[in-house]
Amino acid sequence: MTKALLLIDLQNGFCPGGNLPVADGDAVVPVANRLMRDGGYDLVIASQDWHPSNHGSFASQHAGKKPFDMGELSGQPQVMWPDHCVQDTPDADFHPALDVSRIDHVQRKGENPKVDSYSAFRDNDRAALTGLAEFLRSKNVTELDLLGLATDYCVRFSALDAVEMLPGVRVRLIADGCRGIDPKGVEDALSAMADAGVEITDSSRIGI
Repeated sequence: MTKALLLIDLQNGFCPGGNLPVADGDAVVPVANRLMRDGGYDLVIASQDWHPSNHGSFASQHAGKKPFDMGELSGQPQVMWPDHCVQDTPDADFHPALDVSRIDHVQRKGENPKVDSYSAFRDNDRAALTGLAEFLRSKNVTELDLLGLATDYCVRFSALDAVEMLPGVRVRLIADGCRGIDPKGVEDALSAMADAGVEITDSSRIGI
């Protein structure tokens, strides 16, 4: 039995000062650090958005599109994002206050310019897998807690995929360790996760 913590995209790009900042996003870093230190986890994984500079989700790659316009990518509706978390740039680095020494495995995602990857488990077209589910199975993970950025996008899709791709694993969302982009989107995400069987909890209940 292995208890794992998955940190979703705690990167400069999604924190204040980044290219795609989530309001108050840096406030989740102390929660992550405290849980890594005192939460009793056997394994800590961090996902990392790792986009090529020509990624198709960037508005800059589509003539006439502005950030946050809607478009299409790999046959799916796609929010056109500002350029963010480009490989080997400071924007893609983990937040400097995050205690990366406690991270056992980094799962990069979003490397294919033709499809976006909100989930840490697979691309948005649900075809290409990142290998994270197989990795967690190889470590005999029986409990998986998640936190990170942003609740209504990468956290939501990662949690839903965890439930679907890791049958029998207890999946919990640490709500105070998450921040979202759109309040309605966050509300919808929490409902969708709960309906799928994700337990919604907070860090005060994680055995610390």
